[in-house]
Amino acid sequence: MNRTADGIVAAIGVAAGALAAATIVKATQSQDRQRRPGIADTLGTARLVVAPALQATRMGKKVDAHIHAARAFNRSSALLAWSALADSAIEHYRGSFENRAMFAPLIVGTLSLAAGIHGGADDMGSRHPLRNAIYLAAAGVGVAGTGFHLYNVTKRPGRFSWHNLFYGAPLGAPAALLLSGALGAVGERLRDEPAHDPRLFGMPAGKALAWVAAAGMIGTVGEVALLHFRGAFHNRVMYAPVTIPPIAAALLARAALAPPRANRWTRFWLRVTAALGAIGVGFHIRGVARNQGGWRNWSQNVLNGPPLPAPPGFTALATAGLAALRLRETER
Repeated sequence: MNRTADGIVAAIGVAAGALAAATIVKATQSQDRQRRPGIADTLGTARLVVAPALQATRMGKKVDAHIHAARAFNRSSALLAWSALADSAIEHYRGSFENRAMFAPLIVGTLSLAAGIHGGADDMGSRHPLRNAIYLAAAGVGVAGTGFHLYNVTKRPGRFSWHNLFYGAPLGAPAALLLSGALGAVGERLRDEPAHDPRLFGMPAGKALAWVAAAGMIGTVGEVALLHFRGAFHNRVMYAPVTIPPIAAALLARAALAPPRANRWTRFWLRVTAALGAIGVGFHIRGVARNQGGWRNWSQNVLNGPPLPAPPGFTALATAGLAALRLRETER
């Protein structure tokens, strides 16, 4: 049996560059003042010098948070694009690319991955037209893919039966590409907003981004719950991705509803959720190894075992949630 070398590359590093603002203030005294300034004069001069410096520093942090959030959403989009690209490549290869439309998520996923990597390193304060067009195309292909998968399930005998939901085309799989396009497009739109008061969907940008990340997390949990239910939760660790991310999403939604403030617990749960994505890949690798033949029979077991590219979706959404939280805490 000939084996083809299908490599799955998972290297999206989170590199966030911070902008540093330096304020130089010159204080001069008038030559006709002969007396030595008293305490009151000194404090008054300090207020005049320090106040503009603090205002400039705060404005610098505002701009940094504004651009940083957009870049973080680009990186999250790239990780989701990789997840959708690798997953669709494996699943559609197993389906022998019966329909030519099955090549679409591979093409658009590759473009979305490249756009996300480029946007993650771009600190410009305006949207990139080509990246934005790619993101919109990715979201459109994700919606179309959901329709195709829904048709695949409903055309089977029994229609919406558990068997068809378990073994038909996964309804939640195209959502990863949809989320990739949505996160990227939101990040591009955020770049066009004024730095001093960015707004999205008629609300403060941090609040809107928190809602987007929370909604994406809940949708991802739904797909994971279905597949882990199919596996009968034979390992107790399989409960982790259906319990930890919902808590993180609820805390993120609470941060969006509450007045801006420090949210240590929300940040903690989002970081746990991000780590869960990496840990999940390890457990899925173990799941493939437990099949007959293990990794010696990888060409068959990778197709039939737990999907290796799926867990990083939680890492991507948690990263987006952390960026939204940082921006939310700077809002008034």
